[in-house]
Amino acid sequence: MADRTGPAPTPEPWRIKSVEPIRQISREARGHALEEAGYNVFRLRSGDVFVDLLTDSGTGAMSVSQWAAIQRGDEAYAGARNWAGLEHTLRGITGYEHVIPVHQGRGAETVYTRAFVDEGDFVLGNMHFDTTRAHIYNRGAWPVNLVVDEGLDPEDPSPFKGDADLAKLERAVAERGVDRCPLFILTITSNTNGGQPVSLHNARAVSEFCRAHGIRLLLDAARFAENAYLVREREPGMAGHSVAQIAREFFDLADGAAMSAKKDALVNIGGWLAFRRREDYLEARKWAVLYEGYLTYGGMAGRDLEAMAVGLREGLDPRYLEARIRQVRLLHGMLSDAGVPVMRPPGGHSVMIDVNRFLDHLPREQYPAESLAAALYLEAGVRSVGLGALAFAEINPDTGQIETPEWEYLRLAIPRRVYTDNHLAYIGEAVANLHRKREEIGGLKLLEAPLDLPHFTARFGPA
Repeated sequence: MADRTGPAPTPEPWRIKSVEPIRQISREARGHALEEAGYNVFRLRSGDVFVDLLTDSGTGAMSVSQWAAIQRGDEAYAGARNWAGLEHTLRGITGYEHVIPVHQGRGAETVYTRAFVDEGDFVLGNMHFDTTRAHIYNRGAWPVNLVVDEGLDPEDPSPFKGDADLAKLERAVAERGVDRCPLFILTITSNTNGGQPVSLHNARAVSEFCRAHGIRLLLDAARFAENAYLVREREPGMAGHSVAQIAREFFDLADGAAMSAKKDALVNIGGWLAFRRREDYLEARKWAVLYEGYLTYGGMAGRDLEAMAVGLREGLDPRYLEARIRQVRLLHGMLSDAGVPVMRPPGGHSVMIDVNRFLDHLPREQYPAESLAAALYLEAGVRSVGLGALAFAEINPDTGQIETPEWEYLRLAIPRRVYTDNHLAYIGEAVANLHRKREEIGGLKLLEAPLDLPHFTARFGPA
């Protein structure tokens, strides 16, 4: 690896108080584990994984303040005091009066798609992630991705590759009809292309368009703090604003927000919905009670509500965000220096390897992203996730034909406050080793998979 010299980085604004042992099983044992899992890393047992970068969702380390908050859990079925604290915290961060807790982001998607999406609708967005798309399809509706072209080009260095393309938005509404486009979901940051941020300038334009056309604008705010931090860094005129101020400006532009708190709220479980208008809240409320539980616990224990309130505040700390995003950039730099093709620039939560260039000898029919994920686990015990044709195949609403995206990525999602720079160096060296012998990596064939979210439970065999 190249020697990365320069000024010493700012140390993490925390120290380690508790550790969990991890172990590396042998290459032979990893081969057996991979075969038993059907070459799908989702199906591996966590005890067989050395470094786990499958996702940053719910995999972070909670702080001493959050663990202390756990002890303050009020487990009353209704009206727990922890709910009052969470509601107060969310009202302060978002400015929204009406808050509904849910057990995770998927719970929020269940609620808002039932409240606001009907059969035959087109749900607009910059880039819908896998579960969002699945919930839209489940309603008999169609997801429409409107991200700027730069967001689809891994080599383009543009700073805001999560932005929505306003010209595409105008065409989509003109072609489908505004009555069939009830909802725009603006995902900040854009998970599908590796945590690429959305600019405040673009969010203002999207908000103005939606308000002019009567389209409800909802933020997918799972990584809203990371997005605000990157806006402060990259958008002209934003450097003098705090992360919390920038986040609030995004919330002010929307009608509501949904969050998987397992990301920027630094908890292992939890989520929420919040709305500006009471009528939106009332429509969502009936589905929340049906699917998530009573309105003051939302499928969570009182202790989880308390830890989430603390985590929401900690997740806005610029010192924490600096250390968190520095780690993402560190791994990105290691891989880039080693000649590994990666998405540029690095996003907020992950490093995306461009598998089309990494494994250019494999045809799309042999699932190159999933093949590289299996190879990385076999090489080093590192779990990642393939995101490509299998995860993001779409049904064309006009033809009924299944269409696959051009991209194939391997996502290395870095958990928050979990791994040290030494772990990242280990990962970087393992990926670099694979890249040097990439021609030896074979493809996979699909043996079984469900129609919805197939990448979670599919089974493969060597091609």
